[in-house]
Amino acid sequence: MKPLTILIADDHKLVREAWSFILNSNERYQVIAECPNAESAIMQVKELRPDVVIMDINMPGMNGIEAVPFIRKFSPISKILGVSCYTFPDIARKMIIAGASGYVTKNSSRHEMFQAIDEIMTGKKYLCKEIKSLIEERLNGGDDPKTRLSALSVREIEVISAVRKGLTSKQIAEEFKLAVKTVEIHRYKILKKLKLNNAAELVDFFNRHQSEF
Repeated sequence: MKPLTILIADDHKLVREAWSFILNSNERYQVIAECPNAESAIMQVKELRPDVVIMDINMPGMNGIEAVPFIRKFSPISKILGVSCYTFPDIARKMIIAGASGYVTKNSSRHEMFQAIDEIMTGKKYLCKEIKSLIEERLNGGDDPKTRLSALSVREIEVISAVRKGLTSKQIAEEFKLAVKTVEIHRYKILKKLKLNNAAELVDFFNRHQSEF
């Protein structure tokens, strides 16, 4: 049987090489290209038309979610599997809405990645166990930090990242081309979702749970 052709897009060389090694060690898969950013992935997809595109979400320049419509346009046959260190259901949801067929986190095992690839190739949608578990915990009223973090939106995660860099609301507004008031609303919603009272508690929360970001 002809192996499934796979293109990998991730801005970390070691990650690309590790995924390629893992996938190429299985005779059912063949990695035909490795791309360091979304823009080069789109160009390669247009030429190679791979069966599967494994797309990292957080990359410099165009992110993985923004790249999905272009990949769908240039290679409609390609199935897209989003991969990220982020364990936020909202990001997985936006990836699927954009046109991806599945989403796994970088905490997923290689066996789950294989399962995800096989399922999306049959036309199914796939969400990894970690994301499904967080959705269930949220629905059941879970209150641990990871469940609280899972309620954040993509924009709120971007604002958090900017706050961690020490940017003020005005600087964040300029970076994302938003009104300062809009940034302040995002910051208020972040505090509410994380059940925190002020910026000092927010910074402390970041420091204690920075591995989630």
